[in-house]
Amino acid sequence: MTRPDTQSEQMQENTEVPSEKRRLVDDIRFQKRLEKRYRAEKRFRLYGLLSIGFGLLCLVLLFTDIIGKGHSAFLQTEVALDIHFDADYLQIDDINDSQQLNRANFDGLIKRSWRANFPEVKSRSDKRLLYKISSNGSGFQIKDLLIAHPEWLGTTQTLWLIADDDVDVYYKAKNKGISYQGVLSDKSLNWLNALVEENRIELSFNSTFFSAGDSREPEQAGIKGAMVGSLFTLLVTLALSFPIGVAAAIYLEEYAPNNRWTDLIEVNINNLAAVPSIIFGLLGLAIFINFFELPRSIPLVGGLVLTLMTLPTIIISSRAAIKAVPPSIREAALGIGASKMQVILHHVLPLAMPGMLTGTIIGMAQALGETAPLLMIGMVAFIVDIPGGATDPSTVLPVQIFLWADSPERAFVERTSAAIMVLLAFLIVMNTLAVLLRKRLERRW
Repeated sequence: MTRPDTQSEQMQENTEVPSEKRRLVDDIRFQKRLEKRYRAEKRFRLYGLLSIGFGLLCLVLLFTDIIGKGHSAFLQTEVALDIHFDADYLQIDDINDSQQLNRANFDGLIKRSWRANFPEVKSRSDKRLLYKISSNGSGFQIKDLLIAHPEWLGTTQTLWLIADDDVDVYYKAKNKGISYQGVLSDKSLNWLNALVEENRIELSFNSTFFSAGDSREPEQAGIKGAMVGSLFTLLVTLALSFPIGVAAAIYLEEYAPNNRWTDLIEVNINNLAAVPSIIFGLLGLAIFINFFELPRSIPLVGGLVLTLMTLPTIIISSRAAIKAVPPSIREAALGIGASKMQVILHHVLPLAMPGMLTGTIIGMAQALGETAPLLMIGMVAFIVDIPGGATDPSTVLPVQIFLWADSPERAFVERTSAAIMVLLAFLIVMNTLAVLLRKRLERRW
């Protein structure tokens, strides 16, 4: 017979074997689950990297397309012509007489020069084609040159005049080695090739793009009017939104009681930050133009509308900056006898100002790129003159881009992309300035 102690030992061994197997099985299952979690985490990181890479690729393609189309707008095709400033033909006796200058036929001088360069052109239709090689604004160009150089009267000068937009498109395509598909006739192309052989056509820096206002002729169009209009609009926006936004943030954080009305105001401010911008344009149209009867298409109304749009952003960022100031600063100031107002003006505001400025700059950058609310108040008008103040008719850079993008002329394509490049440069500079201000002025507690 088996001894009792031997039987108990065998039973204990039999029970230990299954428990060890279960532990092994549990360890294997746990290891598999752990490996599965690791694989899931690796896949998640891979998906994140792929999405970031895809976003960066799209951004690179976008910038490549914009820069590829727009960089040539900073160059302008010019044609060299020998202009004889014939005083008898111009009927100018006194170069300082503005009336004589205004009556003078400067376009006729350009036509005479073209006929002298191509004497074989006889028919009226061919002459009209020949005259179209230079811009129809070249007469004003040589008038300004004569005013700047009165000693040229009675002499012959070789002048580089702005070429027509179709000529500009052709010559740039020729330099890039791209096949030209435009509206120029074979005769015009032959004349242009002859000018190229004589070195009478070249590309130069397009100063007109930065010094002129809008025009229906692409070669005469510039962004100066839109940039000045944007500047006046942003100045009005900054002058109104910053003090009002900061004052509202101070009241809500330092003075407003905790009740239902305050909660309602806070909810509405947060909701206004997410309202589509065109709603503010409708509000400005109803209040500032229809009710107060302010003129359309002026920076003053545009600034008022953009003030309404940027106020929620400035208020929210200013409140966050005020909250970040430690309570010990307030308690210490109150402890030495400062009043509530002195605590805010002398201690809280200086410490919260970096965050307020950051939010304000971001709000201004957002306002600079807005188009929809300004379209509603009429800033889509065709404005040629450079505005001289906040009450002069003007447009802004995003609206100018919108207008050029809708134009049928091919030369406006590159100018649209170039204007987008300028706008993006301003936005990048403003956002970079906000980051630098935050890093330089912020204090860590």
